[in-house]
Amino acid sequence: MHQDEGFPVSRRGVIAGGVASATLAAAPAAQAQTQGSAQPAPPTMPVTLKVNGRTTKINVDTRTTLLDALRENLKLTGTKKGCDHGQCGACTVIVEGRRINSCLTLAVMHEGEEITTIEGLGTPEKLHAMQAAFVKHDGYQCGYCTPGQICSAVATLGEIKAGIPSHVTGDIAAQPTVTTDELRERMSGNICRCGAYANIIDAIHEVAGTERTA
Repeated sequence: MHQDEGFPVSRRGVIAGGVASATLAAAPAAQAQTQGSAQPAPPTMPVTLKVNGRTTKINVDTRTTLLDALRENLKLTGTKKGCDHGQCGACTVIVEGRRINSCLTLAVMHEGEEITTIEGLGTPEKLHAMQAAFVKHDGYQCGYCTPGQICSAVATLGEIKAGIPSHVTGDIAAQPTVTTDELRERMSGNICRCGAYANIIDAIHEVAGTERTA
């Protein structure tokens, strides 16, 4: 025991005081955690999605992305979740004729719109022309990016046909044509980590009825 200015201090007393202080400090955090677990459920709302010609009404958390709604609610798992940041293109689907990254948009934003996923392009028994061309030209290896690549390729030819220019279009007032440079630029948002780009371009050229250019 140590005596200092009339106040006795012992090792046991110091330890007991430290434990008491730590308990008091942890109490607010425990209380906050308890209060956090009692938070109300996130808001949900009904949304009608027209996917691959079929209309389905679902109730979703308003923060649910179109990608998650397709995969988790509608069980259309052909559309892949890759980076979840709109950088790889694995989640590409076609909405109202235009391709989008479904991980970057909310399901509730597409009420009543026509959505096409890889499942809606063709079936194993009756492949879409682009699917068949990917098989013929070996436009895939692991296959994970392939659904997004195919949806993007179909929409790419639609964009060219509609006269929508790209960054490499020489004359934006003229009708763009299917060239290798155009396809490379328009497909650049779809990443293939296996490196099957050359075969993918060949597949798209076949569907378009054009030939690879330098």
